[in-house]
Amino acid sequence: MSYVIGVDIGTQSTKALLMSTDGSIVAQASAAYQVDQPRPMWAEQWPDVWLEAVYEAAASVVAKSKVSADEISAICVSSLYGGSGIPVDSDIKPLHPCLIWMDRRANDEVEWVRQNLDMEQLQKITGNAVDSYYGFTKMLWLKNNRPDVWARTRYLLPPNSYVQYHLTGELAVDHSSAGNIGGVYDIDARNWSVTLLDALGINPELMPARLVESSDVVGGLLPESARRLGLNPGTPVVAGGVDAAMATLAAGVIEPGNHVAMIGTSMCWGFINQRTDAGYGLISMPYVHNAGEDIYIFGGAITAGASVSWFRDQFCTQEKQAAALLPGVDVHELMELEAAKTPAGADGLVFLPYLMGERSPVWDAKASGAYVGLTLYHSKAHLYRAVLEGLAFALRHNMECGQQGAVRLDPELIVVGGAAASDLWMQIIADITGYPVLTIEQQVEAPLGGAMLAALAVGEIDSLAQVRDWRTLRARAQPDPANRATYDRMFEQYCDIYLALKPCMHALNRH
Repeated sequence: MSYVIGVDIGTQSTKALLMSTDGSIVAQASAAYQVDQPRPMWAEQWPDVWLEAVYEAAASVVAKSKVSADEISAICVSSLYGGSGIPVDSDIKPLHPCLIWMDRRANDEVEWVRQNLDMEQLQKITGNAVDSYYGFTKMLWLKNNRPDVWARTRYLLPPNSYVQYHLTGELAVDHSSAGNIGGVYDIDARNWSVTLLDALGINPELMPARLVESSDVVGGLLPESARRLGLNPGTPVVAGGVDAAMATLAAGVIEPGNHVAMIGTSMCWGFINQRTDAGYGLISMPYVHNAGEDIYIFGGAITAGASVSWFRDQFCTQEKQAAALLPGVDVHELMELEAAKTPAGADGLVFLPYLMGERSPVWDAKASGAYVGLTLYHSKAHLYRAVLEGLAFALRHNMECGQQGAVRLDPELIVVGGAAASDLWMQIIADITGYPVLTIEQQVEAPLGGAMLAALAVGEIDSLAQVRDWRTLRARAQPDPANRATYDRMFEQYCDIYLALKPCMHALNRH
């Protein structure tokens, strides 16, 4: 029997999975950490936190599994979208925290790009637009605001590339991570865009020359890394890719039409196409499978699970205390008990989940969260249900934009991530989007996608079609027609409320 390991570096934890190449999960582990937010709308992380978490989680699954290192064929490392990338010196030592996907500080740089670059050319070359979400604007922020760091920077590395370098001594960037930077990547040529890098004033040599597919082997484990992981030196390390696309792969998405919502700290809904159009307001990058032809197109909310966590931490002290006294009971189950009893639409209450600005299709770094329709009648249960509904409205907003460019979409929606644990949320998503909802029984997301790519990279499987049965899809919710009618009306209000409040949001953002 042969085994593989999938590791995913997430925003709040790194997860590892060890499984056999017949699809059996043998061991799982995770290592948690926090996002640094030194100022409002800033979000950054030091990369060595990620590196240590990878060592901890991966070594843990090896130890738990009791599987011999001789039987472990490969390890794949994927990661969150690293925004600016990690500025490192010539010794690949980090010079500054990575400005991750959630960071919204580069507003001045966005305006500079709009005024100084041809937006039509930018969209045509990259398949993407401009926003402080994109890594190339964050790179410009570093250049403008940390000139001492910029002057010493040799490379700007995605999180998984940084970790892979420390594991193997080899430097490479997978195409999905490169494309997600936006602004510096030519999506047709599948290469860095020297034209745009020059226009932006970013030295092309800051971009590592070696671009690889997500199923390519970056290199073999160095002796010290192998020792820390409990693996053999030379064990192949596979490139992986951006976590949303990796979770989509884990759901079995390998052809146009399949579509998946990944709902963790953020929400990403995506599908596979072979052409792209930035005019629809979504994000494009090469997919983590068949990267030379397939494009992963996605959009989503910046704060999905983060909105739930915010509500829990600010308003649910009682539920947290009760959960601590009830073994096996999660605090979110207690939060949902009363929310599930409130009617669809939360008795006329709408929540805008723009707690860190918003990305697609709004693309507004100055957007802010809001409750609208609040009355003395509303309870905490209404407020919480409105959060779940607001996030489902954000999902529908992206889906309606994506449907304009998709060749087709399957009649069911697959949902992966932490949100899949909630029956209430799955029903709300079905009612608001109109799609029956399926989830993955194994609840392993991106690390499972990594395990699939690891098996493919070293020839343990011939194609990813073979590993679709590594995951089991389970029907979770069917749309309720009566609720759908309510939500159709409220979705119009959801969209209109943002447009009405936008001037006020921007005015408040200046204070």
